[in-house]
Amino acid sequence: MGEVLGKVLVVDDDEVIRQLIAVNLNLEGFEVVTATDGQDCLEQVLDVMPDVITLDVMMPFLDGWTTAQRLRTEEATSHIKVVLITARAQDDDKIRGWGIGVDAYLTKPFDPAELIQVVRELAAGAKE
Repeated sequence: MGEVLGKVLVVDDDEVIRQLIAVNLNLEGFEVVTATDGQDCLEQVLDVMPDVITLDVMMPFLDGWTTAQRLRTEEATSHIKVVLITARAQDDDKIRGWGIGVDAYLTKPFDPAELIQVVRELAAGAKE
C-alpha cells in the first residue's frame, strides 16, 4: 500500500452512507475514522486530528451546521477542511454553509468520484 493521502473524519448518522463514504475514501488511500453525529465528531476530532471532515447536515443531537460552526470557532480545529454533504440543496442552505466557512458543499445523492476529488484537493491543501 502506498502513502496515506490524509486522514478523514466521516460524520453521518446514516450507517449506509457513512460506510459508502468511508469505503470509497479508504480505497483511494485515505485513513478514515467515522462518527455517528456532530457530538461524536466533536468528541473525536482532537484525538483524530483529521485533514478533512465530511459532515452531514441533518443529524440528531447536533446537526452539521452547529458542528461546523463549533469546529470553526475553536482554535485547535479551525484549520481543518470541512465538506458539508447534505440533501439540502437550496441556495440559502449553501449560503449558510459558506457563511460558516466550510470548504466545500456537496448535495446528496453525491457522485463518489466527485467526493473523492474534493477530499483529495482539500487534503493536499491541508498538508501544504
